[in-house]
Amino acid sequence: MAQHTPMIQQYLGIKAQYKDAFLFFRLGDFYELFFEDAKLAAKELEITLTGRGSDKERIPMCGVPYHSAEQYITQLIEKGYKIAICEQVEDPREAKGVVKREVVKLITPGTVMDGKTISDKENNYITSVTEFNEGKFGFVRTDLTTGESAITVLTGGIEEVIFELASIGAKEVIVSPNISESYLGLFKQRLALTISFEENEFLPESFQSLCESLQQEQLTVTVARLYNYLVRTQRRSLDHLQKVQYYTANQYMKIDYHSKRNLEIIETIREKKKKGSLFWIVDATVTAMGARLLKQWLEQPLIDQSEIDERLTVVETFIEQFFTREELREALTEVYDLERLAGKVAYGNVNARELVQLRRSLQQVPKIVQIVKELNVPLTDRLMTTIDHCEDLLDLLETSIVDDPPLSVKDGGMIKAGYNSELDQYRDASLNGKKWIAALEQKERQETGIKSLKIGYNKVFGYYIEVTKANIQNLPEGRYERKQTLANAERYITPELKEKETLILEAEEKIEQLEYDLFQGIREQVKSYIRQLQQLAKTISTLDVLQSFASISNEQNFVRPKFSSDRDINIKDGRHPVVEKMINRGQYVSNDVVMNREREILLITGPNMAGKSTYMRQLALTSILAQVGCFVPATEAVLPIFDQIFTRIGAADDLASGQSTFMVEMLETKHALTNATENSLILLDEIGRGTSTYDGMALAQAIVEYIHEQIGAKTLFSTHYHELTSLEHQLERLTNVHVSAVEEDGKVVFLHKVVDGQADRSYGIYVAQLAELPQHVIVRADEILHQLEGEEKQVVSVERMLLKEQEEQPVQLSLFGEEKKQQKKPQINSTETAIIKDLKKVDILNMTPFEALQKLNEIQMKLKK
Repeated sequence: MAQHTPMIQQYLGIKAQYKDAFLFFRLGDFYELFFEDAKLAAKELEITLTGRGSDKERIPMCGVPYHSAEQYITQLIEKGYKIAICEQVEDPREAKGVVKREVVKLITPGTVMDGKTISDKENNYITSVTEFNEGKFGFVRTDLTTGESAITVLTGGIEEVIFELASIGAKEVIVSPNISESYLGLFKQRLALTISFEENEFLPESFQSLCESLQQEQLTVTVARLYNYLVRTQRRSLDHLQKVQYYTANQYMKIDYHSKRNLEIIETIREKKKKGSLFWIVDATVTAMGARLLKQWLEQPLIDQSEIDERLTVVETFIEQFFTREELREALTEVYDLERLAGKVAYGNVNARELVQLRRSLQQVPKIVQIVKELNVPLTDRLMTTIDHCEDLLDLLETSIVDDPPLSVKDGGMIKAGYNSELDQYRDASLNGKKWIAALEQKERQETGIKSLKIGYNKVFGYYIEVTKANIQNLPEGRYERKQTLANAERYITPELKEKETLILEAEEKIEQLEYDLFQGIREQVKSYIRQLQQLAKTISTLDVLQSFASISNEQNFVRPKFSSDRDINIKDGRHPVVEKMINRGQYVSNDVVMNREREILLITGPNMAGKSTYMRQLALTSILAQVGCFVPATEAVLPIFDQIFTRIGAADDLASGQSTFMVEMLETKHALTNATENSLILLDEIGRGTSTYDGMALAQAIVEYIHEQIGAKTLFSTHYHELTSLEHQLERLTNVHVSAVEEDGKVVFLHKVVDGQADRSYGIYVAQLAELPQHVIVRADEILHQLEGEEKQVVSVERMLLKEQEEQPVQLSLFGEEKKQQKKPQINSTETAIIKDLKKVDILNMTPFEALQKLNEIQMKLKK
């Protein structure tokens, strides 16, 4: 095998340190990739795969231009890959041998700071998981773009870890190299996130102040693993990282991953889009940081009534003071993303345009403070005590940065006149030099009589005088010194022109360098305000979310909820906020929900498509809205404060885990039954439909009984098993309700109204007709249904006849004057005796309904003979 060139050896040495990342190796104006990196990148990016070297030892190779590399990096990041950026770190003119190169940055899905992969309205979480002991894990999440971090202890085993990672939409998880292979397998199988490893568990001294609130050493280890990974991979300032906030599950209403998904709180189930979700309905935020906070609030509703009421009071005040709210919204439209701007300042990649955004944002602070003080409510008054106007920073930005700077920080044109005297002198020299050249051009035209004569500039020859060949004969001999010959012109210089050129170019070169140096100094000064900016961002985003709640509540006719200490629910004219928005408001049918100590469980029956699931979901969404501090879709609402919400709504396979619809259904139900308390809300839709009728019915009844007797949680349980409606007579706190429907001219009309009592039928064939199944199928199904219903009625009539015969048996008079019925054994023949023996052998519990009907028909035919 041929020896690799020194450059390829350098590549291989660096690549060995970043085996799990694409190595973007800088060669001139391109980032090149080699060997397996090149093959995979060419496939993923759909670019040409070439080669380097001879045919026998040809090395696979592909590359992308460095100036457009961002779009290719974005594509790879979106697919979960990591990219190590390897740059030249010495001047090629001064290098001896191969130019020195090293990785200056590792970009991963969890450490992206900007670009298309970052959504303005969503956090970009990188997480770390550390196992303490079996079933107990430390879990920390950080958004590197904003610097916020939160940590907790998960006690529900690896399943709870997976749910939490999925719930927050984590992009990357950092784990120990010694983590269980089975855990890694679950991460890879069930989560579309990047897995990275870090073995250093010692907290760097520079980060210790961020972890002062952590009491457990194990939690500090969890944070240390994440911070060490960030230090090792990012190689730049992380001054914007905020203090780690410890939280526990009982601080918020707990909504597990399945329930968030089933209720479509943040995104829709099918299309994974915001439109159609609860987030979409209540998001009238004006700022990006407000939208992110809103999303966090929806995922973690409060359970402290005093905190909830504080938010509701602000919302109510905003609704009452319409003009104040509109003034605030207008001011907020001028506020940019302070959280992420602070992150870019710390990272050292903020540009002049972004500092202008920061300046414009700070200019709105006095106006916002003045507006909010007019509200005069406790929560906003408290927020105003934490606000910092950052006046010195605003003064710095107003005096230093021009209003419309260029995008690049190295091309000059960023710094205002008057900010630096030396820069002003260079600019004056450059400006006057260019004026001199313009005057020289006019002078030479007049003196030579050549009107087409011009003075131009290029980077190779500098300034020159250009005369077309047709006019060369008009030039006095010896006036200029020839510099370059073109096809149609000659270019000349003069000593005086070269002298001015030197003056102008030196001034421009010094201007660019001095501006860049001044800009870096300004950026360093801004860095000292990071903590104030982050606190300001929190205050403004809180105001933004609360005004958003007020705007939506006012627009959608929501009402302020009240809370019941007796766990009562009394919702009048409740609506599903998303469904109501998607259809015409006048078409939506509102419904009441009444639950108390005598009505803990509502057993819901009714036709398919009549609105059972909508009714169930609207109670959950109403409760979530109430506990995040928003008004709710109803004309009146009294609610308990729920500690948890569990839902099992809709059918879905988990194919990646090899789990069927029924298994998913049972796992979600098990999660509810083992974790719910009497202060929880449970929504179970069509439990047991994934198995045989008797199995499903038995499971459904056992689950209802368990919730009633063992848990006592408020529960909505919808079912097609009408036999379960008899539970109303057995369970004292269960009530039957149904979604009504009527038949008109042979067609079913759904009324979408929930009323007490049980439904009389399911109308399944009518729903099939609405779905436009072939007419032949509809007709045949109707025939079979009537046949089955007829056989059922015939069995019932036989039973009634036998009972009547027994009642009509003669009675014997007692000698003592007492009448007593004599139980006379019915006389049966040999055929009936054989049938009875046959019946004793039948395993009814393992028969399908159709097999049972067949057996019944067979018995009937024998009896008729």
